[in-house]
Amino acid sequence: MLSDEQAVIELREVEKKYAPDIVALEGVDLAISKGEFVFLTGPSGAGKSTLLRMLYKAEEPTKGSIMVDGMDLSGLSKSQIPQLRRKVGVIFQDFKLLFNKSVFENVALSLEVLGLKKEQLASRVRQVVEGVGLADKLHRKVVQLSGGEQQRVAIARAVVNRPPIILADEPTGNLDRKRTKEVVALMEELNARGATIIFATHDDALFGNTHRRVLKLKNGKIEEM
Repeated sequence: MLSDEQAVIELREVEKKYAPDIVALEGVDLAISKGEFVFLTGPSGAGKSTLLRMLYKAEEPTKGSIMVDGMDLSGLSKSQIPQLRRKVGVIFQDFKLLFNKSVFENVALSLEVLGLKKEQLASRVRQVVEGVGLADKLHRKVVQLSGGEQQRVAIARAVVNRPPIILADEPTGNLDRKRTKEVVALMEELNARGATIIFATHDDALFGNTHRRVLKLKNGKIEEM
């Protein structure tokens, strides 16, 4: 276990149970240091999404404590949750985009709450959309894009406010091998710029030859691979 000073994410004795008697996570101890890129694997239903959802307080643990970037999640009030979520960018497998809005509008949504001036906001959105290779689709409606392009919009939206932590929940689950490689390369680039990344996947090919840390969820517990 890393020391408190080193860990940007820390779980201690975390348990998650669902009625009537489903144990999703049991006695999970985990510490992830600043700037790490960690793969989180395990079969469907192993608890990967549950663990990630607890890190941005979309779910509560049944037991145990969770610290994220110095914030004790058990002590957060509702009014403090937006502060947490500004630190954590989330990439969902099912995108969760506004399909009848443009690429620009989807990505800008994350910035509007920060109160940026219109010119600043537009400049930041253009920069991030260009970074994911969609500069020529900036004003195209999301519904008109391919699945791979939509996933890149979801990534742009998650990182546009420059969060120090990125949680990617099966971000390549709906993509072909070529698009999958592009998404992984983009995650590597974001990590190289300093972001701490947890990349959940059941695709062994993504981490088979990696030098990255790989955590496997099995029977509610985490094993280092």
